[in-house]
Amino acid sequence: MVEFTVFKGSKEGKIVESKTTKELKANEVLIKVTHSGLCGTDEHYKHEDMGLGHEGAGVIEEIGSSVTTYRKGDSVGWGYQHDACGHCKQCLTGHETLCPERKMYGYADHDQGSFAHYAIWKADFIFKIPDSIPREYAAPLNCGGATVFNVLHSFSARSTHRVGIIGFGGLGHLAIQFAHKMGCQVVVFSGTDSKKDEAMKLGADEFVATKGAKELQVSGPIDHLLITTSFQPDWKLFLPIMAPGGTLYPLTVSPDDFKIPYMPIIAGELKIQGSLVAARQVHREMFEFAAHHQIRPIIQKFPMTVEGIEESMKTLDEGKMRYRGVLVV
Repeated sequence: MVEFTVFKGSKEGKIVESKTTKELKANEVLIKVTHSGLCGTDEHYKHEDMGLGHEGAGVIEEIGSSVTTYRKGDSVGWGYQHDACGHCKQCLTGHETLCPERKMYGYADHDQGSFAHYAIWKADFIFKIPDSIPREYAAPLNCGGATVFNVLHSFSARSTHRVGIIGFGGLGHLAIQFAHKMGCQVVVFSGTDSKKDEAMKLGADEFVATKGAKELQVSGPIDHLLITTSFQPDWKLFLPIMAPGGTLYPLTVSPDDFKIPYMPIIAGELKIQGSLVAARQVHREMFEFAAHHQIRPIIQKFPMTVEGIEESMKTLDEGKMRYRGVLVV
């Protein structure tokens, strides 16, 4: 049995330092956590009595008796999904994120998370971090990076396509880098011009300020539009700039209904594509791609303490995070 510190939410929304005791099973590994990314989804669960965090990175300290794919000392990470049945149609075709028995952050394994000093996870659902990516940068790639990479990789974005990204934040600044390195033309939409220079340095080809705009001026229609803001955009501005047959990807989690004009979807044969997190092979390819192209999140670091977690969440909630929070043990 292993006892370790975890940081949980509470009914009052305060962060609580707690202890978890778990047994290391044959198919599991014990990971000493060194870093955790902070994701907007973590904010949704801070009022729940559960271990927070799902962008973990650390070093394996112990391996279960049947684990052959990892060794002690390996640098590894994990993300949103913890387990799946392994035998359903979705699992057997590489879509285990859609498994009916999937175990996801917030819905299972409430006794632990990446806001912790240690974690025990099934070896089949962790990922080797490339040696060239320091763990402080790898942690946010386990959800934020994998989420945007999955859209571009799994839904056929090509180097000849124009990719639009609404929002320059935790997801958006990573989406720019991945789309740029895939050879796409990248158009960034943000409220004001304040982040234009930074967006262009990361690989954007165009930058459009949307605040107060009556129509959007772009050099060509958009094939793939990633919505990375926490609110829905003004669709009357964006639907006219979509390419025929183009696709919209709502990526941020919201309890509100998705509301969009009806006729432009039909007239342009537009698609609205849901996209969860990356399946495991896509996740692996994301790390390989990020390592090869030296893609890095821009991060702000905070200590892995009650105070550090609360400060990081306050920074994120106030819209002051630049651009991905990382908790450091």
